[in-house]
Amino acid sequence: MFRSLTARAIIPVTVSVTGFVIVCCILLYAIMKTDMTNDVIRYETGQAGIIVKATRYAMLHDDRESLANTIANIGTQEGVEHARIFNKKGLIMFSSTGAEIGRLLDKNAAGCVECHSGPVPTATLGDMKQARRFVNSRGKDVIAITAPIYNEPSCYQAACHVHTAEQKILGTLDIGLSAAPLVHNLAVMQGRMIVFSLMVLLVTIGGVAALLRRYVFLPLKLLVDYTDKAIQGIDQELPPCGTEIDRLGGNIRRIVGELKASRQERTSWNKEE
Repeated sequence: MFRSLTARAIIPVTVSVTGFVIVCCILLYAIMKTDMTNDVIRYETGQAGIIVKATRYAMLHDDRESLANTIANIGTQEGVEHARIFNKKGLIMFSSTGAEIGRLLDKNAAGCVECHSGPVPTATLGDMKQARRFVNSRGKDVIAITAPIYNEPSCYQAACHVHTAEQKILGTLDIGLSAAPLVHNLAVMQGRMIVFSLMVLLVTIGGVAALLRRYVFLPLKLLVDYTDKAIQGIDQELPPCGTEIDRLGGNIRRIVGELKASRQERTSWNKEE
């Protein structure tokens, strides 16, 4: 198969283009996957901030029943896997899953260790560090956000004055959303990229093969036929080949002319003898 010029020209091009397209698609998919995941995390962080603001009034008035109902209702929304608020000690005060209320969280668990990794807990984290991804006890792929509830002047200046001004964080909201939409979108994008890559390969390889055939293989075949017939002593006109191959054809024409003159000269010598 590799003995023919066509195979030796097309196969390396095919392998090179295929490798290039595969590498580009892998890099592009990785970048788009990161961007889409970061967009989801930013969206969830914004939703967590909205929930904190929505529950602020109930917190200021120590309306635990209203706060518990709010968290429970959030947990019933489609795509929400869990919603909970725990205090600075890690004790779950409110949760969409009633069974975990009053449970103490492990500070070394994902979502907690980011703030409690040092001797002094970190008060602020970037959006990406607030997020964690895991599979919950129900086997669902979850992206969760831990959003701190900061101690504002309206909190420590309230009539109940439970918290001092020095306390920076009152608690943390932890909300987890299903990662199924993200996984689905990534799968769709991956499928489309595969189809697009195959189309690029077919068009590129087909185009290169057509150009090579038109401007290289066909002219070379005409030259081969011309030289074969010239060796057999058959007179014919050299076909037009185009560009550089025309120069090669001109050289072949001169060689054939010299060969013909040599044959004629040798024939005349033989007749004289």
